[in-house]
Amino acid sequence: MLEEALEHLVKGIVDNPDEVQVERRNLRRGSVLEVRVHPEDLGKVIGRNGRTARSLRTVVGALGGRGIRVDLVDVDEIR
Repeated sequence: MLEEALEHLVKGIVDNPDEVQVERRNLRRGSVLEVRVHPEDLGKVIGRNGRTARSLRTVVGALGGRGIRVDLVDVDEIR
């Protein structure tokens, strides 16, 4: 559920919503939600001084994702 909610929020922010991917990874230290977006949209998801990314983390925590990290993955694809 958290993955779908986070994906929905991120798709509303970016210019290329079809390229948004949210994947849950279970690590030894807990779960991580990895957000991958088009390289041109990374700045929008991070926001000024990281405010948008921090807000996304707050929303995930409020939805019951305490202890789950949200990471923005920088994917520099060479095309």
